[in-house]
Amino acid sequence: MLAALSNFEQAAQLEDSPRHCSYLAYSIARERGQLKRGITLCREAIAQEPDTSDHYLNLGRIQLLAGLKAEAIETFREGMRHQTNQKIVRELQKMEPRKPPVIAFLHRDNPLNKYLGIILARLGLRKGES
Repeated sequence: MLAALSNFEQAAQLEDSPRHCSYLAYSIARERGQLKRGITLCREAIAQEPDTSDHYLNLGRIQLLAGLKAEAIETFREGMRHQTNQKIVRELQKMEPRKPPVIAFLHRDNPLNKYLGIILARLGLRKGES
């Protein structure tokens, strides 16, 4: 990620494009913790190219880093309204709430819970198993 940050900084200096700005924003937020600056840069990219879903992806990821889960979900959904993006779909799927373990007194990673959950989901008795 550090190499990506360096490359995006160089790319942004050579050509001031919304794409470079958006990816630079995510890189500086993740590597340097400059969340406010990252959000600002992403919003600038979105203002210039509102139909490019990658900008919404990067803004949503920065919002997640900042602990702004509700805002991130809305940002991801807005990006999907403009353009289908499998990376956004995966981000949204990662945030779906999980069902409680099949056997409550066992940890969800316990093999018994894991495999019972899989079997019940395949039998259609436990839908949406993660």
